Amino acid sequence: MTYSLLYAFLVFMVVMYFTPGPNNIMLLSSGLTYGFRRTIPHIVGIVLGFAFMVAAVGLGLGSVFLAYPILQTILKYAGAAYLIYLAAVIAMAGPAKPGEENGRGPMTFWGAAMFQWINAKGWVIVIGTITAYAAIAQFPLNIAIQTVISLVVGTISTVVWALFGTALRPVLTSERLVRAFNILMAILLLASLYPVFMDHDVADFHAETGFPQG
Repeated sequence: MTYSLLYAFLVFMVVMYFTPGPNNIMLLSSGLTYGFRRTIPHIVGIVLGFAFMVAAVGLGLGSVFLAYPILQTILKYAGAAYLIYLAAVIAMAGPAKPGEENGRGPMTFWGAAMFQWINAKGWVIVIGTITAYAAIAQFPLNIAIQTVISLVVGTISTVVWALFGTALRPVLTSERLVRAFNILMAILLLASLYPVFMDHDVADFHAETGFPQG
């Protein structure tokens, strides 16, 4: 095992998971709006959904997207459309009231898990994981290591962001403040679409970062 590459991969995952992106912005807003307990399915969906994505792409699904670039384009713009919808939902969300428990709530486990496949930042992480750090160990042990690290770092990151949002609840006590905060989160979520509209494909990513393609 290449330990220096393993440490580099850990740093890469920590930076990519903890920096703001669609998942973290939505968790921050959900923690504030619904509280930590109701956000747990969203957290679990992100963690397991993304780890499954790393494993699936690493074990061969990625070759399908390289062989059929149109699939990348479809996922890219489907993700953009869904993020615009989510931004609108977040912008209109106020603080949850006891009588609204059965109404519109936080993202579900399956919704969060499926969202990873149309998350632009998620694809950047997966591409970097599978290509640049494949030499951590021999295949398929490298995929197992990368998946486990994704589970661990992902769990810590998502919990921290959701708790951060929950910690804001005693501070943002009025409905007006909560709505203003959620509007800000919606704007940041729309800003995360920048990589999508840069219209980069996998080849561009490799060329710009210098990551090897195999």
